[in-house]
Amino acid sequence: MLAAATTGLALTACSAGSPSSGDTDQDGRPLVLTTFTVIADMARNVAADRVEVVSITRPGVDIHVYEPTPDDLARGQDADLILENGMGLEAWFQQFTDRIDAPTATISEGIEPIPIASGDYEGEPNPHAWMSPDNAQIYVDNIRDALVELDPEGEADYDAAAESYKAEIAEVGAFLESELAEVPESSRALVTCEGAFPYLARDAGLTEMYLWSVNSEGEATPQQTAAVTEFVRSNDVPTLFCESTVNDSTQRSVARETGAEMGRVLYVDSLSEEGGPVPTYLDLIRYDAEAIVEGLTESAG
Repeated sequence: MLAAATTGLALTACSAGSPSSGDTDQDGRPLVLTTFTVIADMARNVAADRVEVVSITRPGVDIHVYEPTPDDLARGQDADLILENGMGLEAWFQQFTDRIDAPTATISEGIEPIPIASGDYEGEPNPHAWMSPDNAQIYVDNIRDALVELDPEGEADYDAAAESYKAEIAEVGAFLESELAEVPESSRALVTCEGAFPYLARDAGLTEMYLWSVNSEGEATPQQTAAVTEFVRSNDVPTLFCESTVNDSTQRSVARETGAEMGRVLYVDSLSEEGGPVPTYLDLIRYDAEAIVEGLTESAG
């Protein structure tokens, strides 16, 4: 099953652990683990340096198919809080938390999910809600609430940091909206490897098409490849895209078959290393918007 058991925003201790138990990391601050790098960056922006934030997965790792290591489990035993995306993204999450004593919070709580339209997980929530800056504001609020419950004395700091960060996200959301408004009506189709863009496509008025719905499906079937190929031909899609954590060979075959171009790699499930193109969430959203606009306007022109 894609859907992992989610805990809701309310912090839930597995056993004796408690968010106010006083457990801290080596530098004296509470330790907050996140399931992947995007959430970690968001949490650091809200944390106001009052907690240490560490991502379980490293930059470039596909969160869908990740399997926690013994080191991850050891680190989890020291955690004061674990933040997950939820909506079925971390299929391994319940098995991980069943083996450690740490409270958890699901930071997509309150977001209206878009169902997966096809594939093995049809009808289940698409988990990539952070790709919408509007949804990201909800993520930030949920992170703030979780940190306040962990560390009530820091409430004023968390509130101030969250509001400042939300203003930055709103600016990037306005940028994304204005940039994608430049895409001609005839080119407003976003064709990717993974179906990770329904929230961005909805906000930007783009039609989404993809080879597979989630990366855990593995690779596209011949039927999926044929459907994407026909869509690209029928709609004169100028540019196709693929994500940084997957193999783009099938998408390149579709591009050769249809005469479309391959655009810049898109980032969704992971940030890049420091010094890379998307070391932060704000960089990721801005970069993807620029890449999509470039692909759908310059190639179309």
